[in-house]
Amino acid sequence: MDMQASTRVAVTEGLIELAAADPRVVLVCMDSATVLKAGPFAEAFPDRFFDVGLAEQHAVAFASGLASCGMMPWVASFAGFITMRACEQVRTFVAYPHLNVKLVGANGGIAGGEREGVTHQFTEDLGILRTMPGMTIVVPADANQVREAVLTVGRIPGPAYIRIGSGRDPVVFSRGEPFEIGKIRVLERHGDDVALFAYGYMLQRTMEAARALGTIGVMATVVEVHTLKPLDVDGIADVLRRTKAAVTVEDHNIIGALGSAIAEVIAEHAPAALARIGVRDVFAESGVAGPLLDKYHMGVDDIVEAARLVVEKKRRQ
Repeated sequence: MDMQASTRVAVTEGLIELAAADPRVVLVCMDSATVLKAGPFAEAFPDRFFDVGLAEQHAVAFASGLASCGMMPWVASFAGFITMRACEQVRTFVAYPHLNVKLVGANGGIAGGEREGVTHQFTEDLGILRTMPGMTIVVPADANQVREAVLTVGRIPGPAYIRIGSGRDPVVFSRGEPFEIGKIRVLERHGDDVALFAYGYMLQRTMEAARALGTIGVMATVVEVHTLKPLDVDGIADVLRRTKAAVTVEDHNIIGALGSAIAEVIAEHAPAALARIGVRDVFAESGVAGPLLDKYHMGVDDIVEAARLVVEKKRRQ
C-alpha cells in the first residue's frame, strides 16, 4: 500500500482506549507531548497526564515510583532519550525490579529523523534493551498495529518497549488486525528458497522485494518479527529449517537487534545461510526517509541482491 498514517497518533488513540477501561493507566511525557500527539489524552484524563519537562532520567524514575504503587505508567518520548539518556534508570529502576512500566520510543531508525536530524535518529535502541532481562520489546508494522500493540501490551505485566516511527509511516495492515506478542507472522509465502525477516515500516520494502525476487525465479517467504523479546524461537527455527537461507531487514544497526536475533537462532537451532540488511555500524546523515534508506543500502534492490546471493551460498553449501 502507498497509504501512510501516524504511529504517534496511534499510540495516543490506544492509550485513550486503554485508560478508559483501566484506571491505573497514566501517561508520563518529558516535554514530548507534542511529539506523541498526546493532547487528546491530556484533555480526556488531565489527572493522569504528567509532563516532567526535559528530564528523561527523572521521568523514568518517577514512572517506576508510580508503578511501585500499583499504577501502569506509560513513558513516551524519542527512542534514544529513553533508551540511552535514561538507560540506567530503565535498567535499575524498571527492569531489575520488573515493574509494570511501559516505554514508547518515537523516531526509531534513520527514517525517523527526517525532521529533527541526526541527533534524533536512533539505531541502537533495540540492541540496548534486548540485553535487559524481562523486557518485552515490540516493533509494530504501522499505525493500525501500534494501536493494537498498546492495547495488548497493556494487558501483560512487567516492563515493555514499543518502538514507533516518525509519524509518516506506511500502512501495511487493516485496522483491527490482532497483535499477538511473541509470535512471528508469515505475511507472504511465494516459496521456500529464502526467508525474509523484517519488522516495522521496513516490511513494505521487504514485501516489494519478495515480489521482485519472484520475477528472477527466487521464491521467498516474508516473515514479520514484530516481537524481539520474547523471541519466537520455535517459529523462526521452523521457517529456517524449510528455507535454509535468510535475510534480515531492519532500520537499526545490524548489530544487536533482528539480525543478531536471527543469527542466534541459526547458530543454536537451525543452521542456515544469512545476510543482514540494516545500518552497517555507521552513524547515518539526515535526509528524506526513502532516499536515505536507499543510500545506506536498505532499498528494495539491496534486499533482492542480498537474497539472491544468500540463495547462491545455500546451494553451494
